[in-house]
Amino acid sequence: MKEFAYGFAVSTPMGIEEAEAKVRDALAEEGFGILSEIDVAAILEKKIGVTRPPYKILGACNPALANRALEVEEDIGLLLPCNVVLYQDGDSTKVVAFEPRTMSQITGNEELVEVAEEARAALMRALSSL
Repeated sequence: MKEFAYGFAVSTPMGIEEAEAKVRDALAEEGFGILSEIDVAAILEKKIGVTRPPYKILGACNPALANRALEVEEDIGLLLPCNVVLYQDGDSTKVVAFEPRTMSQITGNEELVEVAEEARAALMRALSSL
């Protein structure tokens, strides 16, 4: 798994549709639902005529963790849900998840650290299963 400042990623030889189905299942096993889904490639084609490879953003949310974060800091909704991105990367599909620890780093609120660590562990387990 590749980690960077605001996320972590895995590559899989699966096609994007198969990877999406598997990541949805893996997220569900970790208590996440998908609140939003954005087909970026389709939107760019429709709105500005740009054709690009498939690129999808899934807004993943674990309701229990989201509620705990909101109880700590009401405005944390600006950083929710935890986005998971899927896109073609050559012959593979890249699956990238938002780094939940960013919430506590941006806000400086130490009370969010535990929630962020739990969300991070769950997201990492989901991506690692691909």
